[in-house]
Amino acid sequence: MLSSKEIAKKWETIAGGKAGLHPVKCLLLGLLAGMYIAFGGLGSAVASAAIGGGMGKLTGACVFPVGLMLVVLAGAELFTGNCLMAGPLSNGRVSLGGVMRNWGLVYLGNMLGAYLMARLVCASGFLENEALFNTAVTTALNKCNLPFGAALLRGIGCNVLVCGAVWMASGSDSAGGKAACCFFPVMAFVLCGFEHSVANMYYVPLGITIGKTLGSSFPAYRYGANGVLPENFTAVVTWGNYLLKNLLPVTLGNLIGGAGLGIIYAKVYKD
Repeated sequence: MLSSKEIAKKWETIAGGKAGLHPVKCLLLGLLAGMYIAFGGLGSAVASAAIGGGMGKLTGACVFPVGLMLVVLAGAELFTGNCLMAGPLSNGRVSLGGVMRNWGLVYLGNMLGAYLMARLVCASGFLENEALFNTAVTTALNKCNLPFGAALLRGIGCNVLVCGAVWMASGSDSAGGKAACCFFPVMAFVLCGFEHSVANMYYVPLGITIGKTLGSSFPAYRYGANGVLPENFTAVVTWGNYLLKNLLPVTLGNLIGGAGLGIIYAKVYKD
């Protein structure tokens, strides 16, 4: 396992590679990461809905890290983890243009991948399970009801943990070590209820899709036992509320938390 000083030096090379990544590759790897995080979100919801209560929440938190494990071990570009590029940027080791290009393309790819997964989950019949349907609906509603300030602060807390996981995983040279580094911090952020922008790119569009397709004659769209939504669901879970009241503050929070962590380490261990 590398020391933090060695990891800081390694991230200068990692950031340079990410900043120079071909735009098409950047977008495609971002799409994969969005799908991977959504897989983690789906697995977490299935576990939580099946067990219920506090134990269900804990089990769901233990399943979610599979998304980051796939990103780190299989190889993909995740916006939240790439916030660590701010560290080498602050020391002049990588260009601002390269970092902005990576963040923009990766963010777009993450959004596309997560949205595709939301549509796949709806159309594949997963939500015929009443408990899973109710979990998906409640999650989307709660996220769109979250105050701007709370969403921002929860985004900061989330990405300190996610980037801490990515930072540690960068220092391990074994698959088992990388997986362990991903597991505990990500499990903690899910258990605590922090907000992850890429996960929300799946959770809320899933709720929006449910609201728009509930009662559709298309046979793939069958929801729960009765498919009943809360009275205010379609008024609250909208694209406008999602983008402005959740995704915007959570993304800003993730950026502050992740970039801040990267900058602190870069400055502390600068040669």
